[in-house]
Amino acid sequence: MSNSTDIVTDDITPLGVDRDSSSTTAAQSDSGREHFAWVDLRTVPAGTVDAMVQAAIHQRIDGIISADIDLLDGLPPTVRRIYAPGHSSDEISEGQISADIVLVAHGDSEEAAPGAETAVHVVVSDADTLRDACETVRRAPWTLLTFTDPTKIPLEIVIAAAENSGGRTVTVVNDIEDAEIVKLVLEHGSDGLLLAPQSVDDIATLADVIRPSADRIELTELTVTKVEHIGMGERACIDTCSLLAQDEGCLIGSFSTGMFLSCSETHPLPYMPTRPFRWNAGAVHSYVLVPDNRTRYVSELAAGQPILAVRSNGDVREVRIGRVKIERRPLISVSATAPDGRTINVIAQDDWHVRLLGPGGSVNNVTDLVPGDRLLGYAPTESRHVGLPITEFCDER
Repeated sequence: MSNSTDIVTDDITPLGVDRDSSSTTAAQSDSGREHFAWVDLRTVPAGTVDAMVQAAIHQRIDGIISADIDLLDGLPPTVRRIYAPGHSSDEISEGQISADIVLVAHGDSEEAAPGAETAVHVVVSDADTLRDACETVRRAPWTLLTFTDPTKIPLEIVIAAAENSGGRTVTVVNDIEDAEIVKLVLEHGSDGLLLAPQSVDDIATLADVIRPSADRIELTELTVTKVEHIGMGERACIDTCSLLAQDEGCLIGSFSTGMFLSCSETHPLPYMPTRPFRWNAGAVHSYVLVPDNRTRYVSELAAGQPILAVRSNGDVREVRIGRVKIERRPLISVSATAPDGRTINVIAQDDWHVRLLGPGGSVNNVTDLVPGDRLLGYAPTESRHVGLPITEFCDER
């Protein structure tokens, strides 16, 4: 059997899989459908196995694959133990192994040890093996998939075939970059990712790939206090690789401790079509919120980088920048107060088609704003140093 079929588990509460604290084995609770990771230790040098196991436990990886029964027996009960026999003829009996899952090759007997489930490994290399994979995912509790070609189209077909089947797909990935792509195929992606790590760092990075990111942010109401026309300057349009909702914006502001929710160009204009991928963001000095609770200056943004798209209800998603367009335009300064009394500011293009979002997703043209108007924003308590939150004295004006 190919080495690419092994799988690894996690520690106390496996990452991406919800398990009741009273569960006695990793195989007894599979309530979640979120992404999870397995680690294949069969090809790991003997001297690094212990470190790999400890890293998998520490990073809360869901499962570990091994041909070493003693290694599997020594895992905590919260880690899914996947046994990969060295040869298809190996005898599997209750007295020989204690595993949650037994890995078998497609075409071999799918009878597992008592109390264990079966994971069927299918190597997809052509149309016939693709049909085998689609058939397997509809009936097997676990299907391990190895794709010999770099295209993700066969994986898309298998994921579609697995819809509502009740089984889980686990896809062998070559490296971390491959894992990030496989996770997102057809938006849902493969349920699980299997990596043969080269180092303990690979295990930590794999855990980061599948770890759910914060998908909500606590927005607050801001009260406009002053609106000023301040003359010419450079402002940026941020064009993304995604279509944005009418109440979806980016968080942007002059101060790191307060940002306004800008509005995407998804609302009709009399002189031009809508641009449902764009924010007319703000002046080039402005902070904008990006993933991992970091900020960047608008002037630093470039094609391919991630940025956070935020809905008026606080829902957050990551989108990629397709282009940042900086042009010289008249500018308008909008100042407001947060509920705790802090003053925050944003400088945007001085034109009525530039809009900020308010409570309930209301759309507000910046040139129509007056003191007392209510807008939506984000008012973190931390200051920023090189984009990272830090608790220190910082007076921004």
